[in-house]
Amino acid sequence: MSNASFRRPAGAPPGNRQRGVVLFISLIILVAMTLAGIAMFRQVGTGVIIAGNLAFRKNATSVADMGLEAARAWLVAQGSATLNTDQAPGYFSCAMTVAPNPACAQAGFDPVAFNWSGSSVQVTGDDGTGNEVRYVIHRLCAAAGSPTAIPCATLGSAGAGGSKGGGAYGVLPLANTVQPYFRITARTAGPRNTVSYVQVIMF
Repeated sequence: MSNASFRRPAGAPPGNRQRGVVLFISLIILVAMTLAGIAMFRQVGTGVIIAGNLAFRKNATSVADMGLEAARAWLVAQGSATLNTDQAPGYFSCAMTVAPNPACAQAGFDPVAFNWSGSSVQVTGDDGTGNEVRYVIHRLCAAAGSPTAIPCATLGSAGAGGSKGGGAYGVLPLANTVQPYFRITARTAGPRNTVSYVQVIMF
């Protein structure tokens, strides 16, 4: 048996030369996978943030009921004569937009521009979830005074209400009885700069 070695023909490329094509393709795939992972991470993070914000907003709106209930209890505890004048803080006997009417110190009410820190009633500083609840009450009248002597949105005023099926709406069963409407606005300030406003009309 001959021990002669095999010789490659002259000019033939070596078989073990590394051309680098596979490495280049692998780098492109790796970069693409990295970008896809970053995009997925950002999408998931944004979804979590949105879900958290919605949860905080829903909680703030729900907690505002504490302010509405506290305002209702305050109104029930007051006498009718007390409600004919402003009671600081948090109660205004005049709130209808009647312009020009100098008798009404507060011709309009904008919850966003209102001074909640100095002109409202604080119900709770922190309800355990980081929410602060405040409320303010406006009697829907054009001026301070008795609702029988000034323009007011009332239940039981003459000619008020409509009829449907023989029944009358907006008229009290007691004769010569006038009950003004009250607008209660509750504001909740919570985490992540969450602010929620809830309004109800009651009489």
